Amino acid sequence: MSDARGTFTNLPEDKRARVLDAALEEFADHGFQGASMNRLATRLSIAKGSIFQYFGSKEGLFAYTFGRAVDLFKAPLKAARERARDGGFFEVLRQSLLTGMEFIASYPRIHRIYLKMLHNEDFPLREQVLGQVRAASAKYFRPLVLEGIERGELRPDLDPDLAVYVLHTLLDRFLQSLAAAPLDGGLGIFGAPRDVVERRAGELVEFLRRGFSA
Repeated sequence: MSDARGTFTNLPEDKRARVLDAALEEFADHGFQGASMNRLATRLSIAKGSIFQYFGSKEGLFAYTFGRAVDLFKAPLKAARERARDGGFFEVLRQSLLTGMEFIASYPRIHRIYLKMLHNEDFPLREQVLGQVRAASAKYFRPLVLEGIERGELRPDLDPDLAVYVLHTLLDRFLQSLAAAPLDGGLGIFGAPRDVVERRAGELVEFLRRGFSA
């Protein structure tokens, strides 16, 4: 992923936050292809050339902005894992689903960008950015699966690679269902109150328990 240049990292923290917030808004509203550096510069009241000095290109700005968003998601997931670890593998999984729900409620623009990229847009960085998401997911889930097998919670013949794939797919589609009605697929969580979402998350985890458990 792209790193910001020194001209950006040397800015005061509040100015860096303002640039990234405006970039999130631009990409969330218009997607990558429709995002305008002229419009972004006007919103920030800076010269367009400054943006290119900071990131090199629109691709560089997107890569940096979305990379920071992925990092932002890692912290609450890690906290959920540590908080629920004593409850075992399936409680960690349930808490991970609920943490994802809370994250997109707090940062809806980040998830809107992800959905645009996933379903609507093709651009040079697409595979690179999606690869980063998949790698972060695997890094999160693989240790949980291996620990679950070692503790005897999960079947000893469980294929860790397939398990990680299923868990990533579950979390990803669960969050998509929360944000987009056509992707709900009959789960009934789009626009649903929290208690319904929590109940359905528990049911999904119980469904996996019957297939994964020792």
